[in-house]
Amino acid sequence: IGIPLEIMQIPEMPTMEVYENVMQETLEKLKNKGITHSVFGDIFLEDLRQYREDKLATMGFEGVFPIWKISTKDLIQEFISLGFKTIIVCVNEKHLDKSFVGRIIDQQFIDDLPVDVDVCGENGEFHTFCFDGPIFNKSIDFEIGEIVYRKYEKPKQESSNTACDTDDTTAYDYGFWYCDLLPKND
Repeated sequence: IGIPLEIMQIPEMPTMEVYENVMQETLEKLKNKGITHSVFGDIFLEDLRQYREDKLATMGFEGVFPIWKISTKDLIQEFISLGFKTIIVCVNEKHLDKSFVGRIIDQQFIDDLPVDVDVCGENGEFHTFCFDGPIFNKSIDFEIGEIVYRKYEKPKQESSNTACDTDDTTAYDYGFWYCDLLPKND
């Protein structure tokens, strides 16, 4: 889409402390380049927005939330009608089964979602990779690699009170289906 890509590398199972340290290092680099704002696609999770804004403020950044509080049903229909293309790269087994991972979001995908799943995955039901659309100079070519399952134990409670914390009333092990995307060699 014509803007520089800044990659933030985190280990596979980072603690919140590790995640926040890597985020701070990345933001410091961007701040030194004159960047002052960070844009998020969050739609309605108040605690997550507050967490992001609080962390950004400590570094002198401002969060921008351009689709905040817009109906997810309206957003997904506009997204599709504008010609954006995205693939499901992760599904939470608590909400969706393996058959949803690796699928392109289109009307059939939306029609196949259970009624309690947000069409934009706003409650963590699924995660996506957008690979084409009207703002892309060219689509990102990839091929689907391995589909893997990983089960995670309940995260350990940390001292901070963030959107990523859990409480003992929601204790459960949970798993995710992941779809590897591999760059095509041209």
